[in-house]
Order: sequence, then C-alpha cells, then structure tokens
Amino acid sequence: MAKALLGINEVDAKGGFKRIDAAYRNKVEAGGRFAPEADRYHLYIALGCPWAAGSLSMLFLKGLDKTIGHSIVHPTWRRTRPDDPEDTHCGWNFNNPGDAPVANSKGFGANECDDALIPDTINNCKCIRDLYELTNDTTGKYTTPVLWDKKEKTIVNNESTEILRMFNDCFNDFAEHPEVNLYPEEFQKAAEEVNAFVYPTVNNGVYRCGFAQSQEAYEEALEQLFSSLDKLDKILGEKRYTTGPAFTWLDLRLYHTLVRFDPVYHTYFKTNLKRIEDYPNLLGFMRDVYQKDSVKRSTNIRHIKMHYFTSHPTLNPYGIIPGSNGPDLTIPSGRDSM
Repeated sequence: MAKALLGINEVDAKGGFKRIDAAYRNKVEAGGRFAPEADRYHLYIALGCPWAAGSLSMLFLKGLDKTIGHSIVHPTWRRTRPDDPEDTHCGWNFNNPGDAPVANSKGFGANECDDALIPDTINNCKCIRDLYELTNDTTGKYTTPVLWDKKEKTIVNNESTEILRMFNDCFNDFAEHPEVNLYPEEFQKAAEEVNAFVYPTVNNGVYRCGFAQSQEAYEEALEQLFSSLDKLDKILGEKRYTTGPAFTWLDLRLYHTLVRFDPVYHTYFKTNLKRIEDYPNLLGFMRDVYQKDSVKRSTNIRHIKMHYFTSHPTLNPYGIIPGSNGPDLTIPSGRDSM
C-alpha cells in the first residue's frame, strides 16, 4: 500500500502549498465501463470540505439523491490506524449519530457525533482510507469527494470538478430535475475565463495562505487572494452571478469557498485583510446562493468549523472552535431582480 499523505504537507521548495492532483479520473458515460445506472453509485462526503460539499449540492440540485446514495464522515480528522504506533496518518472517519464525542488526534476536545453523520453502509469502512485501500490505492491521498461504483467495487472518480460535470450531464434519465443545467453552453467560455483566476487565487488561494510554510509564500498568496476578491466584488456588482444571469458550476464552487471564509479562513488561514461581510456584492451573492434549498441542505456551518479547527494540531493544538458563524445567510440578498 502507498504511504499515507496529508494535504497540509503538500509544499514546494519555497514553502508554498502545492496541491497534488486527484488520481481517480474515470468518467461515467453511456457505453463506457462506468455507465449511468440507477442505484449503482455512491458518494462519500465530508460536509466540512468545500469540494465535497459542492458535489453534494449538485446531487441535490439535480434531484439525484434517490438514485445515488451518500455517506457523510465526522468532521474531525483522527488516526486512521490507531492500533499501529508507526502509522500516524490522520483523516476522515465514519461515526454514527449519537456516538460518544471524539477528540482530535492529540486527545483534546469533545466533538459531537450529530445527526448529519451517515455511516458507510455500502462497504462498512471505518474511515475514508479504508475505502481507498479496497482499491489497492497507490496514491496515499485519501480525500473526499469519492464517487464509488457498487457494481465493480471501486473508485470511479475523486476529482470534484469532474464529479460535478458527471452529475450535471450523465444521469438525466434518473434525475428529478433534469432541466437543471449548471453548464449552459452560452456561458461556458466566460466561466472558464473567470475560473482561470478564481481557482488558483481564491478556491485554492485560501489553502495557499493557510498551509504556507514561509512568509514569502503566504504574502504572495494573500495578495493574490484579495486582489481577486476585489475583482469579484466588482463583477458581482454588475451581474447576479459571475458570468451573468445564469447560476453555473463556477458560482457553486465560489460559494462553497466564500461561506467558509468569515467563520474559518479569516482566522484559521490568516486571510484577515477583510471579511466577506466587508464586500457588499460578495456578501449578497453568498446569501443568494445559500438560499437555494439544495445548497442550504449541503451547507453545515457546524461541520465546517469543527473540521478545520479540530483537524490540524500543528495549527490549533487544543482544537478550540471559535464562536462566530459568519454573517447571517438568511437575510434576503436583494439580487433577484439583477
């Protein structure tokens, strides 16, 4: 088996965070190895993870939750091989609602097992690492989301952008809302152009700030992050969504970064030049997207805060979770008429 890795340690020679690409990149497609079928696939999710939560949002937006089941891990990273003193890997574990509260990997905290948790009833795994090792994984990076094929008992894909596209396009015969399309052709070019700066400097930019291991790397990421947030606030002052009137995959991914910003990133990742609450258009956009029922269902601020503040003892040894939940997302956005 591969040596287990931690994302927090993915750094380059200058101390900059450098994300390792997802390794499982198979496609669900008609006539292919992984054909679109009802009740064949299962989605593994961490509500604290923006990439995974976005995949769950898309599942709900399309009305695929009766066709594709899902499991939800506990937000606190813990030892995945607690009986092996030589294996110190910490990652996503499954718990049942009502289980005893769990501590972080250093033994601090008592983090509840709430009703949002859904254990793995497909493979009966204790942690996400077990799931990867069922496939004889050679990467050692045990991330969510994971799209699992129950028929072949293997991972189809663990790259969130590709899972979004497959949910959008490939299961319409089984979807309750096949008309929902987050990839409208007329806005695709514009979405790709905006994503060219949003992904590296905002979606991934917050991690480049938080996981930087040198002052130089941190300051470079911080400057790029807030330059892009300034730019996005101007764009969203003129348009309801980033590319115009249509809600797209890009907006969904941006939302799941922004909703974590004030309650987590501003403090934990040291992105403290401004809050999203200080950007009127970004704040309105965030409220607008949150108030879509399917997005609201996949937004769990408690899990978000618990994950970040209790999972990295090098950043927060005692697992103390700060009080603020960020701005009130239920206030009307006032953007309906844009």
